[in-house]
Amino acid sequence: MYTTIQLEKDTRERLNKLRIYKRATYDEIINALMDLIPEGDDEGKYTSEFRASLLRGLLDIKHGRTYSSAGVRTKLGL
Repeated sequence: MYTTIQLEKDTRERLNKLRIYKRATYDEIINALMDLIPEGDDEGKYTSEFRASLLRGLLDIKHGRTYSSAGVRTKLGL
């Protein structure tokens, strides 16, 4: 089954730079990116919701939307 998705021009250019080989499809690129999110650990498989929260957490770190433990202590006056 195929579907059409809308991408910003910049997003499309970023995806194109991630091609493993010249004719790789966007489906292959997106699936390769999703495979980077861990599926589980020694205790079992992660739920889809937990895997999504891992991704959101990594993005928060990348975009500076987190505090160090020292920063939290300072903010709380500890």
